[in-house]
Amino acid sequence: MAERSSGGSRDGGDADPEAVARAICLRLLTMAPKTRAQLAEAMRKRGVPEEAAEAVLNRFTELGFINDEAFAEAWVESRHHGRGLARRALAAELRHRGVDRDTVNEAVERLEPDQEEETARRLVERKLASTRSLDPQARTRRLAGMLARKGYPSGLAFRVIREALEQEGVEVEDDFS
Repeated sequence: MAERSSGGSRDGGDADPEAVARAICLRLLTMAPKTRAQLAEAMRKRGVPEEAAEAVLNRFTELGFINDEAFAEAWVESRHHGRGLARRALAAELRHRGVDRDTVNEAVERLEPDQEEETARRLVERKLASTRSLDPQARTRRLAGMLARKGYPSGLAFRVIREALEQEGVEVEDDFS
């Protein structure tokens, strides 16, 4: 009968804690990029001793397998262009994934205000047609809600909505600004 060289369980039950930590990190990183905090949490949940986890995280960071700055930059680029999320929503998502405040701020600051405004305009243009049967106030509320859920500030949202409705020839009341 052949014995397993790694010891007990799939993560290596009685194997070297650093070997277990490496296996966990490699498995998770092959699925999708992860932040240092996400990997640390996964190892904590699997009972990897903190010192072994820290050693592996430090080594993977040295090797470039873990790079929260690159993760944050790619996240902002992807989620802004793919889902139309604004700085505020992007920052919240990155913080939720354990990225530190300075790295989050640096990543979202790369998103130009003009770029964010242009994305808000595109989102409103896409949604505008589906609101044509509604009165202007209901349209404004619906469009503003959509932009708010994506993290856009209300001032920008209402300005973009007003411009879009006025281009359609719809009178917009000033009480929305």
